[in-house]
Amino acid sequence: MTKNRKLIFYLLVIAVFGALIVWITERGFILEAGKYSPGEVARESSPSSPFEVFIDSFVKNLFHPLAILILQIITIILISRLFGFLFHKISQPTVIGEIIAGIILGPSVAGILFPEFSIFLFPDDSLGNLKFLSQVGLILFMFFIGLELDWKVVKNQAHDAVVISHASIVFPYFLGMALAYYLYLNFAPDNISFLSFSLFMGIAMSITAFPVLARVIQERDLAKTKLGAMAITCAAADDITAWCLLAVVIAIVKAGSFVSALYSIGLAIAFVMFMMMVVQPFLNRLGKVYSERETINKTIVAISFLILLGSAYLAEVIGIHALFGAFLAGVIMPANFNFRRVMMEKVEDVSVVLLLPLFFVFTGLRTEIGLLNEPGLWLVCVIIIITAVAGKFGGTALAARMVGQSWKDSLSLGALMNTRGLMELIVLNIGYDLGVLTPEIFAMLVLMALITTFMTGPALDLINYAFPEKVEAEHKRFYKILLAFGPPEKGRKLLRLADQLTHSRGSEVSITAFHLTPGSDINPKEAREYEQQSFRLVRAEAENLGIRVKTLYKAANDINREITREANKGYDLLLVGGSQSLFGDNVVGGKVKTLMGEAHCHVGALVDRDFEIADRIVVMLHDYNDLFLISFAERFVVNNGATVVLADPHRLMKTNMIFSMAFDKISRENPNRLELYESHSIDESFINSFRLVLISTSGWKDVYRMGSPWLQAAPSILIFKPLGSQPGGGPVKPV
Repeated sequence: MTKNRKLIFYLLVIAVFGALIVWITERGFILEAGKYSPGEVARESSPSSPFEVFIDSFVKNLFHPLAILILQIITIILISRLFGFLFHKISQPTVIGEIIAGIILGPSVAGILFPEFSIFLFPDDSLGNLKFLSQVGLILFMFFIGLELDWKVVKNQAHDAVVISHASIVFPYFLGMALAYYLYLNFAPDNISFLSFSLFMGIAMSITAFPVLARVIQERDLAKTKLGAMAITCAAADDITAWCLLAVVIAIVKAGSFVSALYSIGLAIAFVMFMMMVVQPFLNRLGKVYSERETINKTIVAISFLILLGSAYLAEVIGIHALFGAFLAGVIMPANFNFRRVMMEKVEDVSVVLLLPLFFVFTGLRTEIGLLNEPGLWLVCVIIIITAVAGKFGGTALAARMVGQSWKDSLSLGALMNTRGLMELIVLNIGYDLGVLTPEIFAMLVLMALITTFMTGPALDLINYAFPEKVEAEHKRFYKILLAFGPPEKGRKLLRLADQLTHSRGSEVSITAFHLTPGSDINPKEAREYEQQSFRLVRAEAENLGIRVKTLYKAANDINREITREANKGYDLLLVGGSQSLFGDNVVGGKVKTLMGEAHCHVGALVDRDFEIADRIVVMLHDYNDLFLISFAERFVVNNGATVVLADPHRLMKTNMIFSMAFDKISRENPNRLELYESHSIDESFINSFRLVLISTSGWKDVYRMGSPWLQAAPSILIFKPLGSQPGGGPVKPV
């Protein structure tokens, strides 16, 4: 009754107020007719058909500045993500793909191949909006870079890092100024002094891309190595020094001479001192009071953003560029990790995913590679690239060697510090905006930034090939198990399972717990925090069980590839948790299906239903390829004292001698531990008496396809992939 009353009231309200709206509209038409003379009304109502009016309105909306800007953003994000993904697939930083996406959308490619499309999508009068929106993205990004800097890492290795870092700036800076001497007459703008041009060429040669370098170190699993820590420290010190130098250079360029720039430099020093001695202590007190995520409310976030914007504004007004102010604001934020992590989460997605690709495309729109239309210009471009590599790579490697690093580590540091990436593009755009760089030199330096970043991975591979690590021969061959997990609780369950497979032979087993964070776009400080949290339960469980477990952490975009690559390094068994694909509910779909197809070892997927102990196990025998399951069952019997029931509805024990021999052997060596169940009927009461079900992938496909009734009532299920290259699914190596 109440429901009908609500419906009647709803219909009554719609009818009454709908009629009133129609009445007001009609009265309005009469009012409008009285406002104009008959001739004016006729002129206004005469011209076009309703469809023509619609088309005219549609075209105006299509070319409206806001519509164009939104379409630009959609196109830029799609193309940037696509190229970033493609370049990651060839083991290159995603930023390379995003930069190339910007060049492709610019006049160098799209402007030549699809000129009408390029003019429609990037009309000249729309570039101002794109520029300022990209500048906002850069301000947020530089704030993020400042937040990423870990002062503890810098302090721990400050001595060697400062020597290497400053050598990696001074040496390429000198070469850049020497190069400017030969380029000045032919390539410098007419109104730019040699001092301004040469100082900017020095900065362009000496910059290092801290964020790209950090991602390369994570992807190559170098974060915990001495080389990785040293590279991160050097890059951090390099960034701080280079941005301070850039602020001085910008002041000189804007002032026109060094003497005139002293006023700006003096103001800049006062600005930095104010931020470090007044604002930073206030922020540190703020960080102590508001140290947890739940206490960092919108007011605190607003204060942080006001400091960011205020710092950027003051830096821009002083004449040292807003980006330096944004970077400094990030550096002085409270050292409290939780505070910084919350702020990074607020800034990162908007700046990196949404706004930063706009900067890449804006840079691409400025980069006219077609201007390099003579062999002489390409020769100059090659000389610039060689100078950049010699200065940064050579200067870093030589300094590292002089402070006692090995040749391998020295050359590797040189390759890493030679990575320029996005930070170089930011510097080049500043130079272009200031009028220091001509379009030709700008295009050459953009190509230099791309090539020096692109060569980082191949250079490290070549160095590793030239200086192979000495591998000590194993005197004792361990049975190696890799546990790959996401949620920490899943890692704990997999460790219990691995222990019960091998418990009595613990001294002959090597267990490695492997956790991956999806996506390589996390900073080193976050990575350490994630690693600590991810392995907390695993380490506690290992201590509780009295076993040793190695831990391995990595941040990666392609989770499957990293797990497969690690599993194929000589492991005997890979244990993972069952997971569903995006478009299906099969627990061996998605990532698990890929791992089972690509891993060269046995793979076990645990469908966890409150698994704790495998003391009573049922093994589902499906066909003759399931012989290997009996070997795994024997492991649980021998190492964990489990009781195992072999469910054999197809009478494999009676029709295959190998099966019967395996059964007899285990029964003889472990009396009363092995039973045979030959009935076709597997009901809920039968399956409920067990703690774990073992089944092969082929058996799982059949029972899942048929929707066997026991699936819903089953305890935890361990689905094993056999070694298909060996007969009978491949024997299991004994322990």
